[in-house]
Amino acid sequence: MNNVFVYGTLRHVPLLATVIGRDAETLKLRKGGLPNHAVFAVKDQDFPILKPADGTATGLLITDLSDTEVERLRFYEGSYDYDLTDAVVVADEIECAARVFKSDNEGWVPDGAWSLENWAQRFGDVTVLRAIEEMSYFGVRSRQDVDRMLPMIKARATAKLQAKRRNDALSPSGMTAADVSDVTLERAYAEYFTLDEFDLTFRRYDGAQSEMVKRAVFVATDAVIVLPYDPVRDRVLLIEQFRPGPFARGDDLPWQLEPIAGRLDADESPETCARREAQEEAGLELSALHEVANCYASPGCSTEFYNIYLGLADLPDGVVGVSGLEQEAEDIRSYVYSFDELMQMVDRMQVVNAPLVLAALWLARHRDRLRGTA
Repeated sequence: MNNVFVYGTLRHVPLLATVIGRDAETLKLRKGGLPNHAVFAVKDQDFPILKPADGTATGLLITDLSDTEVERLRFYEGSYDYDLTDAVVVADEIECAARVFKSDNEGWVPDGAWSLENWAQRFGDVTVLRAIEEMSYFGVRSRQDVDRMLPMIKARATAKLQAKRRNDALSPSGMTAADVSDVTLERAYAEYFTLDEFDLTFRRYDGAQSEMVKRAVFVATDAVIVLPYDPVRDRVLLIEQFRPGPFARGDDLPWQLEPIAGRLDADESPETCARREAQEEAGLELSALHEVANCYASPGCSTEFYNIYLGLADLPDGVVGVSGLEQEAEDIRSYVYSFDELMQMVDRMQVVNAPLVLAALWLARHRDRLRGTA
């Protein structure tokens, strides 16, 4: 059996239990310290680093770990360029042989003391959700594969956290996720997106449980959609770009008119994402953001969730052009249309982007108010 000393994010017991792969109550944990070391924050990162220093680095000593459990820890910490090295830890005033994760990454700059409490408050929940997916690939995918997928893993974890933090939906039946049972999950595909296949039963309206059913779900991330509107000039800005969905459907017009849109990055709020995407896709600075809708795109088969806004902006004639991030192969053209032109396109069914139709109809309802306060 093995002893491992942890001093950073793995001191967060829910995360530690997820990575090791067993209930927290079964872990053998003791408070301990590593002499002649200190734990520092890392500049521009959300994790700490261990460095030689006066004093003692406090942490947890995990005892009686199996070889597989140690490999699970190494798999997780490998994404941060850490590996285990031998050490002598003091626990209950007794010296114990253990191993500890250290890194030789010279690019990490120590940046003062690191606080587990502050980290857990800001990142704890989303990191646990992220680790659940990461560790599902243990023994299945290489660490290099998982590192490549990490940005989207983080974004999917952020979407799950958003689902827990805010849910204004009306459900007249009163049934909840607790009424779904016998759930098994098989991940049929995992790259930029994932495809998950669930076997499950659910509560019927007659009170009985359904037969076992299989449901395939396209697992995306939360998205932010924002329609820029200038209430003084009474015009909107739309963008056009190539879209693979219509192309795959066989549509002869895969270049689509739509609002500005983007996927939430890890640990990013929808409002921050809206402003970032407006700058990246159209070079726009937005002022006030008005919520249009928070809704699922296609709940029968996808997790994709839309945070739709109308963003007030200054839209003079010269605002249009070509934008987009080169590293994401974006080639985006912007256009301005009067409110009347926008509604004519909606009425003529020339707008085939559902969030744009929704935002346009919201604008039609609230336009007088917005113009009256401009």
